[in-house]
Amino acid sequence: MAVNTEDQFKDTVSECRSLFEKKLHDYGASWRILRPSSLTDQLYIKAKRIRSLEIKKESLVGEGIRPEFIALINYGIIGLIQLARGFADSVDITPAEALGLYDHYAAEVLELMIRKNHDYDEAWRSMRVSSYTDLILTKIERIKEIEDLHGQVLVSEGIDANYMDVINYAVFGAIKLKESEQA
Repeated sequence: MAVNTEDQFKDTVSECRSLFEKKLHDYGASWRILRPSSLTDQLYIKAKRIRSLEIKKESLVGEGIRPEFIALINYGIIGLIQLARGFADSVDITPAEALGLYDHYAAEVLELMIRKNHDYDEAWRSMRVSSYTDLILTKIERIKEIEDLHGQVLVSEGIDANYMDVINYAVFGAIKLKESEQA
């Protein structure tokens, strides 16, 4: 059976959306209060934990690497929402509105992945999962710098492009880890 990146991507994002929806039920859109720097730090600690687990080869908390990639995907989409809407002092959207925004940005990220995957010819399949982690951490460092520059970059892509790259690398990591679990 031929492996289809678009289908695997959609399946992974569907898994992420399901978790996002359950958390919306439990917590509402409490993430709406996150300022950009706090969201960036949340992405950072998730990516840093992945790198730590890759190096140490042991988790004392009991959760593995794949759930952290799932979290990066969801926080990345939250980042895109927050970037577009700004942060709020209290929850200002319903779960249905949050899911609609989630679907909108997930579709944008999928379209970007399809374009890049065409140009890069499935290169991600030959990469190591640890490389995705390092690239994600690099993108997060770039986001921090852009935040510190208040978005006043000279030649670089904006924060939104970096969030999308974080999401795409995290999806690739989640796909590869799922494949290795099924092998």
